[in-house]
Amino acid sequence: MSDLQDRDKNYVAGTYSRFPVEIVKGKGSLLYDGDGSQYIDMGTGIAVNTFGACDGIWAEAVKAQLDRVQHVSNIFYSYPCVELAELLCKATGMRKVFFGNSGAEANECAIKVARKYAAERHGVDCYNIITLKNSFHGRTITTLAATGQDVFHKNFQPLTPGFAYADANDLQSVKDLASKFKTAAVMIECVQGEGGVLPLEESFVKGLYNFCVEKDILLIVDEVQTGNGRTGKLYAYMNYGIQPDLVTTAKGLGGGLPIGACIFGGKVKDVLSYGDHGSTFGGNPIAAAGAVSIIKRLDESVLDGVIKRSNYIFENLSGADGIVSVNGMGLMIGIQTEKPAKQVVTECIGRGVLCLTAKDRVRLLPALNIPFNLLEKAIEIIKQVCAR
Repeated sequence: MSDLQDRDKNYVAGTYSRFPVEIVKGKGSLLYDGDGSQYIDMGTGIAVNTFGACDGIWAEAVKAQLDRVQHVSNIFYSYPCVELAELLCKATGMRKVFFGNSGAEANECAIKVARKYAAERHGVDCYNIITLKNSFHGRTITTLAATGQDVFHKNFQPLTPGFAYADANDLQSVKDLASKFKTAAVMIECVQGEGGVLPLEESFVKGLYNFCVEKDILLIVDEVQTGNGRTGKLYAYMNYGIQPDLVTTAKGLGGGLPIGACIFGGKVKDVLSYGDHGSTFGGNPIAAAGAVSIIKRLDESVLDGVIKRSNYIFENLSGADGIVSVNGMGLMIGIQTEKPAKQVVTECIGRGVLCLTAKDRVRLLPALNIPFNLLEKAIEIIKQVCAR
């Protein structure tokens, strides 16, 4: 065990099963360890480094703000915060934004908005939120309760009450729960990332949207991992032709700095008032400046490039030796392999490619602009590792 790994074991909480690689620097889609070995990055910090490591445009935006002021209390105005909110609203057709620091915080905000909206219109006993089995919405006590996977609930009871779990792609399952519990909102991921990178069926999402509109049940779309160009649209719900009431996002929004956003549609834009919610670091000028540089660059050219890269991956991995199936959307891809997923990832590391896992699948989340020569090399190595 290296000195760094030994110190990590002694001083850092043991909440992660780390691979034995120390990343010390990177540029674009190439990362380097302490020994100087080079890796093609197919994970981007779990969909965080949108344009790869140390992207020049992003870095300049962050540095410029760092030289102005690093933090401003939210009792004052901050230009990067307002500019980012305006960009997000104009790009989505939504109306207002609350900024936090993570996806879990964004989802907590959405839950609070939904419960207040429903309490004011349908009574204080209308607080239940339906999520989907196999979903993942965060690791706070409340977002754990929203997560539809029992494995995450173990040892943390009692969780926040008021959540029920429907079967994905089964609209009747949602309707049955909504008739049983007074329901404030339904929360979904259009692609269940931690659940195995599984896209929802279009007919289900559209049917759910229409049901929510009919019953005045808010529809929350969790875009923490799927958002910010990852699926080939700015946000994944745009692939389904719907307009949610609340959209939550984080990860790739900041390009490498912590920021989360809860974006409000017109129906809920004024639900929160003074003192209802807050965040010390939410909308931090440096994180917001970095996010502005990301959102401004997610144009049709970049999004078309995501689709082209996605098509290349699907075409070259589907049906390959040792690969059972390939699923996902855009550059959010899960690979079911005959070999155990962790074994595949370990062997890929040994050959200079960094991948992730999601349940029993190998997960790929490369930079949206990964150069094709690096993508081709990485996919070829993955194929070789997976082959029997």
